[in-house]
Amino acid sequence: MAHIFHFILAMVVVAALALLASKNRKQIRIRYVIQLLVIEVLLAWFFLNSEAGLGFVRAFAGFFDTLLKYAAEGTNFVFGGMNDKGMAFFFLNVLCPIVFISALIGILQHFRVLPLVIRAIGTVLSKINGMGKLESFNAVSSLILGQSENFIAYKDILGKMSHNRMYTMAATAMSTVSMSIVGAYMTMLQPKYVVAALILNMFSTFIVLSIINPYKVEQEDDLQLKNTHEGQSFFEMLGEYIIAGFRVAIIVAAMLIGFIALISAINALFTTIFGISFQGVLGYLFYPFAWIIGVPADEALKVGSVMATKLVSNEFVAMMDLQKMASQLTPRSEGILSVFLVSFANFSSIGIVAGAIRGLNEEQGNIVSRFGLKLLYGSTLVSLLSAAVAGLVLA
Repeated sequence: MAHIFHFILAMVVVAALALLASKNRKQIRIRYVIQLLVIEVLLAWFFLNSEAGLGFVRAFAGFFDTLLKYAAEGTNFVFGGMNDKGMAFFFLNVLCPIVFISALIGILQHFRVLPLVIRAIGTVLSKINGMGKLESFNAVSSLILGQSENFIAYKDILGKMSHNRMYTMAATAMSTVSMSIVGAYMTMLQPKYVVAALILNMFSTFIVLSIINPYKVEQEDDLQLKNTHEGQSFFEMLGEYIIAGFRVAIIVAAMLIGFIALISAINALFTTIFGISFQGVLGYLFYPFAWIIGVPADEALKVGSVMATKLVSNEFVAMMDLQKMASQLTPRSEGILSVFLVSFANFSSIGIVAGAIRGLNEEQGNIVSRFGLKLLYGSTLVSLLSAAVAGLVLA
């Protein structure tokens, strides 16, 4: 009963916070919101509790484990066996495999496999979410291609998009994660929570955006997804994706160095002046939200601190904090927090998304920059909703 109480309370809080930011409450279609929520709860139970769902997770995790082993071959060659000796563990074992997985995504994109998958899944989603095909395709392509690469697929129609659709496109990119980085997450979190979060975030995004940014699509534009590397030879494309993957790894490494050092310095300053760390203060701010989504009261402060760390820095910093305190949390709290962490909802993502769009269409990029904080607000509600749904089905 406690699980159901927290779930209902979380739904009320998320709905109320979404309504506060809603642009047009009269256009909210409750039927689709309820329909999506029911499907999301069923999917959460399937992936986190059923034997078939857990079997799928094990197969998915095993596939990525195999990919990571292949990636280790390239890493060991370049870094002279440092990987096997446990040196520079995070960079070599977590970040470097992104290069290999990015290359595989490029190959599937080049041979038009991914566009077919995106269109097929997107078409099905558009039947159940009450949104246009463009929004549904974007949800799938954001998950596969990532924040920056994704918008290149829509570059020819970006200039034609309304502000409403542009918000939905950008918010979806912040609320999901790139498949190229999923392997890195699986080295830090339990794979079943990563897989569940990938699916739950997609449905949570549709639900939250249906409340915050409701609108009806009267006429669809030409939705032929553009090949992001059209006209290139196979090896030109492969080289670009390999470089893009390495760039992501280096950017994440740089962000971690900067954010961890900064948070450490701020923690020391706060402890000296106020007797409590900066993360401790943030923990109190997120304490009620952690409790609302189902974390026990005696663990909510620790969990709230990690949730806040993810918001002000990024998910990798927060995942490292979770690893340090996992033994102090119940499996249920660990699961709820893990699902919350699997998204790009943080301040730095505002600049990444706006910059990617501005590079393709300056006017639309400027528009996205103007509603940057609203993007972060909406994508954080998506993370809360996904975590609350996970909390309902976790023992």
